[in-house]
Amino acid sequence: MKLEQFHSPPHLGGPLDLTDTSILVTGGTGSFGKAFIRHLLDQTRVRRIAVYSRDEHKQSDLALALNAADHERVRFFIGDIRDLDRLSMAMKNVDYVVHAAAMKIVPAAEYNPFECIQTNIIGAENVVRASLQHSVKRIIALSTDKAASPINLYGATKLASDKIFVAANHLAGGDGGRFSVVRYGNVMASRGSVLPFFRKLIAQGAVDLPITDERMTRFCITLGQGVSFVLSSLAMMRGGEIFVPKIPSIRVVDLAHNLAPNLPLRMVGIRPGEKLHEMMITTDDARTTVELDDRYIIEPAIHLWDRQRSSLLEETGTRKVAEDFHYSSDINTHWLTGRDLSEFIAAGEADARI
Repeated sequence: MKLEQFHSPPHLGGPLDLTDTSILVTGGTGSFGKAFIRHLLDQTRVRRIAVYSRDEHKQSDLALALNAADHERVRFFIGDIRDLDRLSMAMKNVDYVVHAAAMKIVPAAEYNPFECIQTNIIGAENVVRASLQHSVKRIIALSTDKAASPINLYGATKLASDKIFVAANHLAGGDGGRFSVVRYGNVMASRGSVLPFFRKLIAQGAVDLPITDERMTRFCITLGQGVSFVLSSLAMMRGGEIFVPKIPSIRVVDLAHNLAPNLPLRMVGIRPGEKLHEMMITTDDARTTVELDDRYIIEPAIHLWDRQRSSLLEETGTRKVAEDFHYSSDINTHWLTGRDLSEFIAAGEADARI
């Protein structure tokens, strides 16, 4: 099975030339951040990468993994996105920002709601303010499928964050920086995902695997695919779009059976704030959604910041989706089972070891 990688087509700008540019990555020591930084170092001639995060141990681990040539291009900033002054200091002379920092664990957010709000909403506003202060050219934020029709606080805060980044284009005006969002599903083998959890239980000699509900489905993407999707969206963005990749779905029971075919499954019930199926585009969003071969693009409902520049909605090669369209993991046309699922798991785990 060949894993889909994402590209910006030539008529939408083609690949973004990062030669001699400076990029800041918030949450740069997380699963995505490390994979993204590794790709930039190996595949581009970016001049400088600023890693912004609040955990000095993870920054030290990442620094130790770099070779001498890498160290010439990477700078580390200890800081929290809640701290506007520190964030602004780190953003001096930055061309592009990839905002990956967030509080993501659903139960932790439910138990500590204002902490989640401070990081995911106030932190998003701080990223916008610092970017505007330093005239950053393009800023793209990582979102989640849980932001579409949210039923938990994490999803609600990410929906608010998405709105903040889209609206930031009004503050930037016609000649300012551009802000957009990428939204995708569960990252295979990333920290905190179900795959390493199952692997750990199996290694410890578990007699069964806990499943919340046998009907549960999820969208899946690998870290490598996530990196290519962010870079391609950064290249084609006009400002205000929410980019959604066309990615496969899995049944959680299929994942468990693939990893341990001889272990029985134990149903434990859906946890608070959890859905049976994940949604990435709602029917209400369909009115402003277009598609390309590899992604959907939710255009901003209000687009006033640059009337002279066409939106992706008006570009040749994009297609309007049906008015009753919605994109949910249970009605996907692409499913991973059998050998394809095994290869996808292997690719996801290989990416996670970076």
